[in-house]
Amino acid sequence: MAETIDEITIAYSEDGKETVKELDKIVLTKGAWSTIIFKYQDWDGRKEEYSKDKYTIRRYRKRHGEYKQQSKFNISSTEQAKSIIEALEKWIAETES
Repeated sequence: MAETIDEITIAYSEDGKETVKELDKIVLTKGAWSTIIFKYQDWDGRKEEYSKDKYTIRRYRKRHGEYKQQSKFNISSTEQAKSIIEALEKWIAETES
């Protein structure tokens, strides 16, 4: 388990092959409860290639000096990501006007 935010990763290897490749991460909140959004790709063994870019938002809780994942939300497609962005922009614009 990770002791610092910087150590948290979703990268994963199995049998010497990186099956989840972390491309980027942005820490949204820090503290005892932290939220991170990751950009990543999955390895497709049948096609022998990585997937299109995917996104996941994960929530971590620090207890006894270690961060442990508490929840996650996988954004299933680029279209869903765009819909989330549009909804948030609409709500923020309504709040600011």
